[in-house]
Amino acid sequence: MVRKVATQKSIEERREQAEALQASIGVQVEQLRQSEQWTRFLQFAQAFHAYSLNNVLLILSQNPTATRVAGFRKWLELGRAVRKGEKSIKIFGYRERKVTDGDDHNDAVDVLGTGERVVRYFPILSVFDQSQTDPTDPEAGDPTQLAQQLHGEDPTGILQAVTDYLTGQGWTVTREPIAGSVNGYTTTDGTRRVVIDASLSPAQAAKTGLHEAAHVLLHAEEDHTEYIEHRGVKETEAESVAYIVAGILGLDTSSYSIGYVAGWSHCDPETIRNTAARVLRTAHTLADAITTTEEHDADTA
Repeated sequence: MVRKVATQKSIEERREQAEALQASIGVQVEQLRQSEQWTRFLQFAQAFHAYSLNNVLLILSQNPTATRVAGFRKWLELGRAVRKGEKSIKIFGYRERKVTDGDDHNDAVDVLGTGERVVRYFPILSVFDQSQTDPTDPEAGDPTQLAQQLHGEDPTGILQAVTDYLTGQGWTVTREPIAGSVNGYTTTDGTRRVVIDASLSPAQAAKTGLHEAAHVLLHAEEDHTEYIEHRGVKETEAESVAYIVAGILGLDTSSYSIGYVAGWSHCDPETIRNTAARVLRTAHTLADAITTTEEHDADTA
């Protein structure tokens, strides 16, 4: 039997609430942008190097749940230490060395037609994801934590309904331990799997299930490179859908979702506005798929 969340709200009422919830995302993100918490987060985020697309693909091929990566010493500068025994992620670096007249290098290149020749190197570097590190001073606070984990129950059975819906679409949904700070993921290798961290509270697991279902509806058929190149937009879309659908079903995820959207959208109101139409369409689709009206149940009993 396919389980759904029973609700007394009509489709029209759900549509109106979805629009109100979507509009509230921008308002709450703007409020967060004015806070000291956002300033601390931004200072932390700006310390990271912007990697090329090839290196991003390399990073995610070795650690699909990676979010921020840096070298061992860089993490120490940022107040975090790589845990003993963690396996490094390998990427390509970039180096240049000037060639003097006495050097014989057939692979040397002229720099912008100046006559100055250089040899370019691409050494292999070792980096680590944030999930492989711990704060060196736990009492100092963590500037990266814009999103606060949800606690509590899932009384209406949102996760069960999402699981049944995705299973009916040919996906498998499992609860498994996930290393680091990632709560869940959707595979992009054709295996059609959704994995939710086994340690999450029922409320957080329900929210994560909605987030991953949004990825399935919005991004599962996209080229993986497309997702990587526009990851901030994709994560903004998926979390916005989760926030809206959870809100319709009586689960307030704002303490997690607003910070998550703010981080991935860089608190950019344009990103939130530009994704609104896709977010609302997907939220309507998902809400309709996993809910049933109590009046309908009475008519068919």
